[in-house]
Amino acid sequence: MSTDVLPETQSFQARSKHQDSPGARWWKRGLVTIAAVAVVAIVAAFIPGTISLRESGPKLTHTITRGDLLVTVTEQGTLESSNNTEIKCKVRGYNTVIWVIEGGTEVKAGDELVRLDTKRIEDAISLQTTNAHTARAALERSKADVARAVLAIPAYLDGTYRTQLKSLERWLEIAETNLRTSKKMLAHTEKMFKRGYVTELEVQGNALTVTQAELELEVRKTEIDILEKYTKKMRIETLNGNLKATRSKLLADKAGLAMDEGRRDLVLEELKYCVIKAERSGLVIYPSAAEWKETPDIEEGATVRKDQVLLLMPDLTKMQVKVGIHESVVDRIKPGLAARITLPDKTLDGEVSSVASVTRPAGWWTGNVVKYDTIIELPSVEGLKPGMSAEVVVTLDRHTDVLAIPVAAVLETVEGDFCWVKTSEGAKRRSLKLGDTDDSFIIVEAGLKEGDEVVLNPLAFIEEAQSEVLKPIDGVKPRQQDSPESGNESRQTVNLETDHVD
Repeated sequence: MSTDVLPETQSFQARSKHQDSPGARWWKRGLVTIAAVAVVAIVAAFIPGTISLRESGPKLTHTITRGDLLVTVTEQGTLESSNNTEIKCKVRGYNTVIWVIEGGTEVKAGDELVRLDTKRIEDAISLQTTNAHTARAALERSKADVARAVLAIPAYLDGTYRTQLKSLERWLEIAETNLRTSKKMLAHTEKMFKRGYVTELEVQGNALTVTQAELELEVRKTEIDILEKYTKKMRIETLNGNLKATRSKLLADKAGLAMDEGRRDLVLEELKYCVIKAERSGLVIYPSAAEWKETPDIEEGATVRKDQVLLLMPDLTKMQVKVGIHESVVDRIKPGLAARITLPDKTLDGEVSSVASVTRPAGWWTGNVVKYDTIIELPSVEGLKPGMSAEVVVTLDRHTDVLAIPVAAVLETVEGDFCWVKTSEGAKRRSLKLGDTDDSFIIVEAGLKEGDEVVLNPLAFIEEAQSEVLKPIDGVKPRQQDSPESGNESRQTVNLETDHVD
């Protein structure tokens, strides 16, 4: 390989730390184009003796050679444990933190971690205790009501009912006696009337007395019949209904007492939960706060809710790195891909263990960039702690024995990708079919051959290149980016590390 001016292009070894989407890269090139044209125009206009671009010819070139390309994607992340013991709030509702242990503290089993305000709990204990006593009093009344309802049935059958029946039977006997007496008096009066000792009026009076006695007897019989057939049965049903109702109320009062006592016991138990202690020895850290927050979710004075994770106790033997992979390249990230993790004090080799199927929420705090959480599994190494910053380089692909052209030599237009090759007749434009890129070098699939010399930064030297860039694009359909199926998906947003093979 040889170059006319730029020795740095003798090998295409580069590693990009960040990626741009296809649209962003196109606009960047457009801005570079405009800037380059402006600089060259100013130099040509104001520096005496400056010759025209057409006359000076290209000065910076790069010779196309074959080499190996390592396609990677680089992202920043932080260390975390894949196995965390979560310390949660067990108190219902919302509560205020009055003290919390400092994050990163080594604790022993039984050490206090968090204290919550207990005023609300203490008020609830007083209220629920009063409710429990009231419910117990209601239960005792219901028990007495049931006992009375049970006794009411035999008390009626053996008491009230028998008394009523005996009274009616006594009146029935009296009515029968009165009827017999009235009939005897009528018979005697009729005999005396026939002999002329009494008047007819007296006979009629005794006959009326017999009739009244007969009616009285029927009334007494009817009263006994009503008592046996209806009054007794209705009273028994009423008493049985009262017994069932009191028993149901007894069950309800028992349930109410159990509920009130349960609520009282629950708040008594929650009072203990207001002081949270470590279940085991280990490191205590704060959970990761949302990206848009400036402070952690747990701090003195913060309001927490039930089941909210307050602290974490990570397993330091099972560490991982979580990074966000841009949507343009996430389809190329698969579990098992090798990754190089650079920490502040060491470098480790790991691999991709999982890729989220759903993107993390994008917002103003992320610049509306859509990324997918990807987990990089790390080997068990001493000294790893959650929260350490890490740079992760995931190897996407390896290309061997390929032609590569510097990005600086490629002009991307709405009509396609072009470069200018140095020939004996001057710089000639070539149409290119390109593959993967690291934003430093791009694989050339068609359009160049080994040994061709391409012009670097053609906008600075080739007037034709300037004309191509400045062509109006109104009415021209922009060239679509290569789809992932075409094998060029890595040109969208990937980082590449290029190894030169002599």
